[in-house]
Amino acid sequence: MTFPPKLGYFVNQISQNMKDTFTHKGMRKKLVGVLEKKGILDKNVLAAIGRIPRHLFMDSGFVGHAYVDKAFPIAADQTISQPYTVARQTELLEVKKGDKILEIGTGSGYQAAVLLEMGVRLYTIERQNELFKKTKLFLPKLGYKPKRLIFGDGYIGLADEAPFDGIIVTAGAPYVPQPLLAQLKIGAKLVIPVGENVQIMTVFTRKSEKEFEKEEFGEFRFVPLLEDKN
Repeated sequence: MTFPPKLGYFVNQISQNMKDTFTHKGMRKKLVGVLEKKGILDKNVLAAIGRIPRHLFMDSGFVGHAYVDKAFPIAADQTISQPYTVARQTELLEVKKGDKILEIGTGSGYQAAVLLEMGVRLYTIERQNELFKKTKLFLPKLGYKPKRLIFGDGYIGLADEAPFDGIIVTAGAPYVPQPLLAQLKIGAKLVIPVGENVQIMTVFTRKSEKEFEKEEFGEFRFVPLLEDKN
């Protein structure tokens, strides 16, 4: 298979640099300890983060900071989320092995990897074509295989695969997209950061066909959730 020059370079680089050393594993163990101190209680979430080589999801200039609890830039003016944010969103989603989950905003693929480590059946949508192409190649190289990885508009969700056991949005939404609420099973949760410059982490639980329970879990900062395909 022949790749375009930029993408071909990326494929070669990840093939050459897919190393996960004892040093990296030790740094992950410390990161898990940091997350526990910050209040993450779900042992399955912590175990997943402890297994995933986050440094492989980052641009080479930031690899030395991979296990610091901070967000860092990736391609297409996006970011790889802070580990605490990933852990908190995943914890709020309350996933179980085998759950059918929709992720809005694949990004680097790190949040997807956490969910896949926890044994979910993952469907994930990315709006940025550059990230979509990279992540579609990259995740399988680490052994992570979503059911579907789609280039599309996250605001409309994925009606042909609904309903879902949970939906997670990994970018700041100025409003709650109604299609995402409609694609939840009864009893399922939508975890979404809502707001413009600063977002409130919000969880909607579907109680019936028309009734949703809303809970809020503090302020976070995300890149914006983009509408329409490029």
